[in-house]
Amino acid sequence: MRYAFFITIFVLLQLFSFGAALSVQWWLQPWQTADLQTSVWVIVFVITNGLLLLSVNRAFKNSYRWISGWMLVMHFMLLTALVTSLFYGGYWLITSLTGDALATPATVDFGLRILALAIFVGLFVYALYSAYAPVVRELSIDIDKPLTKPLRIAVASDLHIGRLFGSGAIDRLHHLMVKNTADILLMPGDIMDDNTQAFTDYNMAKNLAELCESLPYGVYATLGNHDLYGHEQPIVQALRAAGVQLLNDEVIRLTHQGQVLWLMGRFDNHKRQRVPTTELLTQVNSAEPLILLDHRPSDIAEHSQMPIDLQLSGHTHNGQIFPANFIVSAINRLGYGYEVIDNSHFVVSSGYGFWGIPFRLGSRSEIWLITLNGQVEDNV
Repeated sequence: MRYAFFITIFVLLQLFSFGAALSVQWWLQPWQTADLQTSVWVIVFVITNGLLLLSVNRAFKNSYRWISGWMLVMHFMLLTALVTSLFYGGYWLITSLTGDALATPATVDFGLRILALAIFVGLFVYALYSAYAPVVRELSIDIDKPLTKPLRIAVASDLHIGRLFGSGAIDRLHHLMVKNTADILLMPGDIMDDNTQAFTDYNMAKNLAELCESLPYGVYATLGNHDLYGHEQPIVQALRAAGVQLLNDEVIRLTHQGQVLWLMGRFDNHKRQRVPTTELLTQVNSAEPLILLDHRPSDIAEHSQMPIDLQLSGHTHNGQIFPANFIVSAINRLGYGYEVIDNSHFVVSSGYGFWGIPFRLGSRSEIWLITLNGQVEDNV
C-alpha cells in the first residue's frame, strides 16, 4: 500500500511537471529560443524530482512543505492555463460568429499572457485569504430530548497550531467566540501540527488560556491523527495546562441551565486500541442530549444507528485544494457539511486551520456556530 501511494504521487508529480513546463513555455513564447525551451523543461523536472527526493529522505525539517508548495505552484499553472484557454475559446467563438477580428493577433497574444499572469497571482492571493480569513457557518438544530434553553456550540476542528498558524489564529478564534457569544467551544481533533515546538517557542499557551477562559463552559477537545504522531504526551500536557479539557475515549456530564447533557470524545482511529463507541455509550443516559466528538467522519453510518444527537468531525479539510474536495466527497458518507441521518445530526468541518501549506482553494477556513434546541418540559 505504501509503495502504491508513492508510485501514485510520483506519477502525478511527473504529469504536473509536464503540464507546468508546457504552460511556462507558452508564456515565454515571444522570447523563446532553443536554449530557453530546453532550460524550462530541465528546471521544472529537476525542481520536482529534487524536492521529492529530499522529502522522501527527510533531508531537512518540514521538507514535505516544499514539495507540497511546488506541487501547488504547478497546479495553479495548470488551472491558469485552463482558464486562459476558456477565455481564448470564447474570443475565438465570438470572432467566428461575427466574422470580425476584435484585435490583432499580437494584441490577443499579449492580452492572454497578461490575463494568465493575473489569474496565476489571483489564485495565490485568494487561496491565502481563504486559509487565514475564517467564515462563521451558523446552524440551528432541534433534537427530541429535553433541553430547557438553547445551547450555543462553537466548533473549530483541525487548527494545526504551529509556526504558520499560531498566536494570531488563536486570538482570532478568541474574538469570534466573544463576538458570537458562544457557550462552549468543541475542537474535534488535530489541535497541534504534529508537535508542540512552535506552541512552546512562541508562548502560545497564554493565548490559548485566554481563549479557554472566555467561554462559559470552557473548551473541550479530542485528539486527531496529527496529535498522535509520536508527540501525544507533550501535546496532552500542553493543552491541559492551557485549560483545554480533553476527552480521550471519555465521557463528561455537563449541566446547562439546570439541564443535563453529555459530551463524549474518541481518540482518532490512528490509535488502534481506542474504545468502541458502544462501550462509551454505556456510561451515559441516552435519554438526555448527547454530543460526540470524533475526529474522522469514517463511522457516521454506524453512529447514525445510535442515540447520538450530534456528531462533530473534521479531518477531511474538505480537500483543502480543489479538486480534492470532490475526492473527499466521493470516499466519505459525509465528507463535508451538515446532514441529518435518521434522528442524528452530523457536522463535518473543513477546519479552522490548514495542513502543510497556508493555502485553500475550493474550501475555507471556518468555524461552525450551532444552536442546539431541545424539548422544553412543561412544569405542571
